[in-house]
Amino acid sequence: MASGVNVRAAAAAREGQAERTAFRILTAISFCHLLNDMMQSVIPAVYPLLKSSYHLDFGQVGLITLTMQLTASLLQPVVGIYTDRRPTPYSLAVGMGFTLTGLVLLSSAPNFAAVLLAVALIGMGSSVFHPESSRVARMASGGQHGLAQSVFQVGGNAGTSFGPLLAAFIVLPAGQRSIAWFSAAALVAITILSRVGAWYKAHLPARKARVRAQASDPSLPSRKIALAIAVLLALIFSKFFYLASISSYYIFYLISKFHLSVRDAQLHLFLFLGAVAAGTIIGGPVGDRIGRKFVIWWSILGVLPFTLLLPHANLFWTGVLTVIIGLILASAFSAILVYAQELVPGKIGTISGLFFGLAFGMGGLGAALLGQLADATSITFVYQVCAYLPALGLLTAFLPNVEPPRRARTAH
Repeated sequence: MASGVNVRAAAAAREGQAERTAFRILTAISFCHLLNDMMQSVIPAVYPLLKSSYHLDFGQVGLITLTMQLTASLLQPVVGIYTDRRPTPYSLAVGMGFTLTGLVLLSSAPNFAAVLLAVALIGMGSSVFHPESSRVARMASGGQHGLAQSVFQVGGNAGTSFGPLLAAFIVLPAGQRSIAWFSAAALVAITILSRVGAWYKAHLPARKARVRAQASDPSLPSRKIALAIAVLLALIFSKFFYLASISSYYIFYLISKFHLSVRDAQLHLFLFLGAVAAGTIIGGPVGDRIGRKFVIWWSILGVLPFTLLLPHANLFWTGVLTVIIGLILASAFSAILVYAQELVPGKIGTISGLFFGLAFGMGGLGAALLGQLADATSITFVYQVCAYLPALGLLTAFLPNVEPPRRARTAH
């Protein structure tokens, strides 16, 4: 055991030595995450436009999200497993090329099938970007893994919050073809990611040394690891299935219940997504300090009273409650991801791909199923059902307490 502790301490020391030079990479990858998710978030923000242009029902709207999210979710674990075995530093720039192609196609799609192909290409771009950029964020962390993941994630959530705002003031007035303008953001991201890829390639020897050190470190019994991963996946389901109800149908909910205009409803969605971005930056650093399990408890189960109140609130309190829900719920993912990465050391790409993939998959599946439910009942009923999803946070009780020993080792 002492030998394993010493090996891990040496690996941590090597990471700490890289901290001074790695934050520019962390900033770059976070900014590219902003651009990537900004481009993606334009798609649900223009659902009313697509619904009108192609005469879609809610089920078809859900199918758009399902296509994009499943393309990403099914491929992300495959990408993660492959790059764990064979690092591919420039894959980030290549993946962004798929996103660029999808945006251009979406701007001029002649029919619904072409829309689905376009969003599938955008999903393929995400399938490469998220597991590999999460790996780069960890490489650039200097040992502060929670902080690094939060900085990386907040870039994505900030980009997601910009999507509805840009759709309201650019795409809606100018029409569907203006979506092609966002390809400029993809070109900027490709340029930056090419530089990040060069840094990644230069740091491959240090990464391989860390992987060997982590592989030699004793871990929990495989049965406990399997149970913990299953619990974490259930929590991901709860979080992202609920978020799908907001990201895909909140605009329609506000229009239906409170008779808002499309632009006003998109501004409300922007406030919610902005709260998600703010909440994301909290979870990682707090998890580094007080333990990730505590953050997971609070961020999943703690949101339950507010989700239960939401379907019964007036317009003002609906806005307030969704901001609170976004702040609390968003703090979960960084803590869950880093917790999982530490459960299975040396498999950063595999774990990142699995959890990002499931996050996208649950978002897509949730959008499709909730769209069908909305067609059969009402948008309001959807929020009444989804309000109980955070109760799955009770499963956190089954997670092993791995962090007190980690802090104790650090103290020594």
